[in-house]
Amino acid sequence: MRDAVLVTGLGAVSSLGPDAGALWQRALRGERGAAALDLFDPARHRTDLAAQVTASDWPAPFRRMARADRFGCTATAEATAGIDPALLRTRRCGVFFGSSTGALFEGERFLQQLLQQHEGDLHTIVGLQNDGPGNAVAHAFGVGGPVMTFSTACTSANVAIGAALDALQSGEVDVALAGGADELCEITYAGFNSLRAIDKAPTRPFRRDRQGLLLGEGSGVLLLETAAHAAARGAAAIAELVSAGRSCDAQHVSAPDPTGAGAAAAIRTALREAGLAADDVTFVNAHGTGTPHNDTAEAAALRVVFGERTARLPVTSTKSMVGHLLGAAGGVEAVLTALSIRDRLLPPTAGEQPADPELGLDVVLHGARALPEHNVGLSTNLAFGGNNAVILLRSLR
Repeated sequence: MRDAVLVTGLGAVSSLGPDAGALWQRALRGERGAAALDLFDPARHRTDLAAQVTASDWPAPFRRMARADRFGCTATAEATAGIDPALLRTRRCGVFFGSSTGALFEGERFLQQLLQQHEGDLHTIVGLQNDGPGNAVAHAFGVGGPVMTFSTACTSANVAIGAALDALQSGEVDVALAGGADELCEITYAGFNSLRAIDKAPTRPFRRDRQGLLLGEGSGVLLLETAAHAAARGAAAIAELVSAGRSCDAQHVSAPDPTGAGAAAAIRTALREAGLAADDVTFVNAHGTGTPHNDTAEAAALRVVFGERTARLPVTSTKSMVGHLLGAAGGVEAVLTALSIRDRLLPPTAGEQPADPELGLDVVLHGARALPEHNVGLSTNLAFGGNNAVILLRSLR
């Protein structure tokens, strides 16, 4: 019998604050991190909003890093606060990270300097590859085990968390740092604007008048351990990471399958791996980007899996507050899902508009909702290319 995998630490950096505590308290109030973008000049783009990280008081060792590396290392420092650093400086600890852009913002600035001034600071592009944040974490914390980066667009962090689960259950590692980090950059901002996928107003997931997403940045990290390892060091657990599921729509480069069949297959895989029934799921932290097609397809997937119960299953989109963190989205959402399980509260989907009745969802609105004593939370991510990745977390019994 496989040992259980426990979440024993959490860390986050987002537009709602530099740590998981600020993220959680502001998310429970339904506060939005959307603001006028000033990381670069948005004047030549059709929108000017983003969920930008504005914190400036970074730990000294991380200040010269690329933004994404800094986010990942800061979140990891929070997730591992209070533990013996020697537990990380071993080949029995691994890093499993997702990232979609790496340090692309710094790469843009380097190219700009090169073209305008015929010189640039090479130090700024050390983390330019997508594996930059994961490598930065491994280097900063002395991790000697496997260091793996997954870049599967918006599912990257969920895929990474699933890989960490596999490594822990197979006995490859005893401890894992899992999640993701991404930063805003002009290429991404221009690309989503060219697709007309960004809303000019704050994003409104699952609303009838939804018009698009809000891009964000930051990091979310879980400290994961086998139950035996956690017990041996007397660690308190926040939740159990039960299973993960992955699939592909194999249909279109950017549009989701409107039937939701691919996403439904990933959810069913996670349920099967966990030995759970659909009725065991008590809430969903949805991908919920706020684009017309994505929200419709995701609602269809939930109806395929949960049937008529979908109308009574609490669903929220925390992207309504922190924005879409691309490769890091699943990391921050996993942190929020674990906190929902710990505190038995589900943050609302921000905004005042009513939910779109055609979706048939029980969207949590206008304040956090109380959850039952024992919970199974489903966190979903759906990506370009039809890539789907979900994870299941549950309360400790």
